[in-house]
Amino acid sequence: MIALDDFGPDDARASLLDLPDIVKVDVLGTTPEQRAAIIKRVGPLRCRMLAEKVETREDFHATRKTGFVYFQGLFFRKPELMQTRDISATQLHYVRMLQAVLQPELDPRAIENAIKSDAVLCYRLLRYLNSAAFGFATEIHSVRHALTILGEREVRRWVRLVVTLVAAEDKPSDLILSALVRARFCETLSPKVQHGDSDLFLLGLVSAIDAILGIPMSDVLDNLPLDQETASVLRSGASRLRPLYQLMLAQACGNWKSVPTLARQLNLQEAKVATASAEAMQWARDVSSN
Repeated sequence: MIALDDFGPDDARASLLDLPDIVKVDVLGTTPEQRAAIIKRVGPLRCRMLAEKVETREDFHATRKTGFVYFQGLFFRKPELMQTRDISATQLHYVRMLQAVLQPELDPRAIENAIKSDAVLCYRLLRYLNSAAFGFATEIHSVRHALTILGEREVRRWVRLVVTLVAAEDKPSDLILSALVRARFCETLSPKVQHGDSDLFLLGLVSAIDAILGIPMSDVLDNLPLDQETASVLRSGASRLRPLYQLMLAQACGNWKSVPTLARQLNLQEAKVATASAEAMQWARDVSSN
């Protein structure tokens, strides 16, 4: 694919517009009126429009309404600045749910009661488990039945996944998709990299949880019993997981120049990394559509 970068008003490269697959427009360097004019000019052509430097929720909604179909920028990687560090009752509920499934000893009764106290969470979990992706011979009709048939490892996996999805339901779908892709990408590579006891699916998922819950990462980490390596890398500290974490971010942001170096650090073939990324994207789309 070919992308034409930083296309602007009265751009001298307008004669090339029949060549690229994607035309990128700098949100910070253009006005809404200029972007609308560019969309109108490019509209009849085959190329797709990408808004770059999307830094706020308002930027995202405005550019999508104008006609952009792809987006990149700090909005998808960092939480918006908050006026308070207080965690709302709803946010605290989801954080506590994550706390419960991250404890060394799982308390099935506590998990069951917590899920049943949230109608949306309960419905979403049962809907997932009864989908074709699982293929259970009999329908799972209750939370207790689900906890019994899944086993501890899968209970932890699916509860934290569904908690994240439910917590993010008022957020842009792109943000949810990004979190799921990160989680699955790290999980897919887990047999091929050194990670000790760290849960790489959880690493990818929690890397975006600050934006999903709308609270600072430091507050999230203060409330979740994560292993030391995972917590350290999410706090930008030293960790054996840093090369994988950086590779995950490079893939998510399209920083292709960094991918080969990071892949070599992990003794991974670039083709394996690309395959893992494509598989993670498809899996995330399937899961988020349920």
